[in-house]
Amino acid sequence: QVTLVESGGGSVHAGGSLRLSCEYSKYIYTMGWFRQAPGKEREGVAASIGDGTTRYANSVKGRFTIFRDTARNTLYLQMNSLKPEDTGMYSCAASWSSPPLTAVQLWGNWGQGTQVTVFS
Repeated sequence: QVTLVESGGGSVHAGGSLRLSCEYSKYIYTMGWFRQAPGKEREGVAASIGDGTTRYANSVKGRFTIFRDTARNTLYLQMNSLKPEDTGMYSCAASWSSPPLTAVQLWGNWGQGTQVTVFS
C-alpha cells in the first residue's frame, strides 16, 4: 500500500501556471495524474513510468510536464498555458505495472485530490 498526498492546486486565469505535488510514502513503479471535472468521468492526464518514460493525454501535450524527485519522494505536474477546460479535481495514483492512462480502473492508491480552477 502506498499513501499519496497531493497539494498545489489553486485558482488561476487562463494562460497561467500551477505546479501540483504528490508526496508518496514509498517508491512505486508507475505514477500518474488524473483529473475529474464536475459531471464528467475521471480522465488520465500524465504518467511517469519507472523506466524513465512519460505519457500524456493529447489535450495536455506541450503544456504539462510530469516528473519525479526521488530524493523527496514527490511526483510533480507542471501545468503551463492553462485553459478553463483544465479545471477539475486533480488526483495522483500509482501502479506496479504500467497501465494506460485511459484504463483508470487499473490504477490504485488514490490520493485525496487537489482542486484546480482556471478562469477565462
